[in-house]
Amino acid sequence: MSQVSTLTFFRFGNLASKFWAFGMMQFAHKHFAKVEGQEMYKLLGTGKEGFDPRPDFSTYAILQIWENQAKADAFFEEAKIFNTYRKKATEHYCVYLRNIMARGKWGGANPFKKSDALTDIPYYAVITRATIKPKFLWKFWRFVPKSRQHLKENDGLLFTKGVGEVPLKNMATFSLWSNLDALNAFAYQTKGHAKAIGMTRELGWYSEELFSRFQPYKTIGSWDRKNPLKFT
Repeated sequence: MSQVSTLTFFRFGNLASKFWAFGMMQFAHKHFAKVEGQEMYKLLGTGKEGFDPRPDFSTYAILQIWENQAKADAFFEEAKIFNTYRKKATEHYCVYLRNIMARGKWGGANPFKKSDALTDIPYYAVITRATIKPKFLWKFWRFVPKSRQHLKENDGLLFTKGVGEVPLKNMATFSLWSNLDALNAFAYQTKGHAKAIGMTRELGWYSEELFSRFQPYKTIGSWDRKNPLKFT
């Protein structure tokens, strides 16, 4: 069975649950470090309005890479820590992902392995992650969010959220797309995004970066009381 990844978002409604979720960014490691069948995990905070340096203290995410789907299913069905997150959250949304391609590094290595179980599902998911060089932090956050202003105007965009391990420095984005054409239209035809790519190459403002595409094929839960993806 092929490697699969999952990305789970949790939304917290009241002050007590938000405080708990913030604390778990530190204290949850002891629960996730020894999960059976898990190859990697990342506890992630999120930004306001999609991709924004201002933190969204109501929403957190957990990225996990699994040996196979059976290991992932067992975790979501049986793990006490997941059940605790689920009960404290007002809403949660988990997306199962098969890797299509990945280039670059995350923490010194590329953790994603291309799946041999891809199907004809039209949806695409994208994770981009980078470590920003300290000397470019101001320039990056001054320009890049503006380059993404037209993102939400794309009819093919189904969901997007900025996530990160360390505020300002280690940032990533996750997005879901209706099909490859919609994804490519934003990636290669939007002027702001094209300019951002050009500046990245010219200035070299990342010390590490990774770009990956996935096939989303299964979900758990909902977001804004709906599921952005529909599977037959």
